[in-house]
Amino acid sequence: MKIALVAPTSLPARRANTIQVMKMAQAMVTLGHQVCMAVPEGRPGRARPTWEELAQLYGLQVEFPLSWLVARPGLKRYDYGWRAVRWGRRLGVDVLYTRLPQAAALSSLSGMTTIYELHDVPVGAAGRFLMRCFLWGRGSRRLVAITHSLVDDLAGSFGGGRVRTCALIAPDGVDLERYQELPAPEEARRCLPEQHRFTHERFTAGYTGHLYPGRGMELVLRLANRLPEINFLLVGGEVEAVEGLRQQVATGQLENVLVAGFIPNQDLPLYQAACNVLLMPYQSRVAASSGGDISRYLSPLKLFEYLASGRAILSSDLPVLREVLTPEMAVLLPPDDEQAWCAALVRLQADPSLRERLGQQARQAASQYDWQARADLILRGLEGNRRHAQA
Repeated sequence: MKIALVAPTSLPARRANTIQVMKMAQAMVTLGHQVCMAVPEGRPGRARPTWEELAQLYGLQVEFPLSWLVARPGLKRYDYGWRAVRWGRRLGVDVLYTRLPQAAALSSLSGMTTIYELHDVPVGAAGRFLMRCFLWGRGSRRLVAITHSLVDDLAGSFGGGRVRTCALIAPDGVDLERYQELPAPEEARRCLPEQHRFTHERFTAGYTGHLYPGRGMELVLRLANRLPEINFLLVGGEVEAVEGLRQQVATGQLENVLVAGFIPNQDLPLYQAACNVLLMPYQSRVAASSGGDISRYLSPLKLFEYLASGRAILSSDLPVLREVLTPEMAVLLPPDDEQAWCAALVRLQADPSLRERLGQQARQAASQYDWQARADLILRGLEGNRRHAQA
């Protein structure tokens, strides 16, 4: 099929949604589809990134064409959504796929076969209006949600019949091939850049991802203070958050904590492999880049990367994470029980066979979350239903 993929934010960006969109585009191309991606133009005068820069930032191996469309700052992406739909129609695409509500609504209303992916319940009058436009437009074919709980809440807010008719649950994914034959933790740590190696080589617990509120960094620092015999490698975050975390580490004199900061996605598997245990200490409220609480609908990219890395996982026991995790593949703990987290880390440090068993189960579970399998699931059945508006 010929697919127009409309990116919601400009490139390059470090937000999880841009990583996910780029991974989905690559997966569709790998499946044999012809993919064209629309991207909102960045700030005036800002140089467009080269493909090589994007490939490193997002860990891509397959190139696909990008079209940069005007998006005026004051128009809140409505002009960009309109331009993207017109662009898709001119290309004669079979399907328009997007996470941008403005594009999803306009595409569906125009009759173009539309796939709209959601990671949260639309809020505000505009968000709810755009959602209804998509659902009741002639082109709405598939509403992709990342968790069962999100579908349930969407059905409650927008009518169960219409939502469930086109809803499809597809958790996020991982590039499985990039996690093949990873080195053992000790060897991986020796391969890290010198500035990201600890002075003292020892058992290492790691975290990769953003540092927004609710990600559990306060808990991690308390654990590091209680467990000086364990190193804590923290990877990711925007510049301001990274500097703030480094200041907390310095103030607390936590010599067993290394804050690496942002790492391109291309290099992330090595950092995850460098850890004996991987941490996912989400709290009961979790902020997204927009600031909203997404704790009911989490399907974090790190979850699937952690699984593929084959390392033991310590995770907060949130209902939404149990849609993927089980006690056989991860140690599930109360988000706010510091003592339980401390005891679990000590136990895993002392029990290599338990770490190995959890890691094997995790790697086996990861096999069903390949990006290509996700793209195939979402697009399946649309080949014979190629409705799009004619110019």
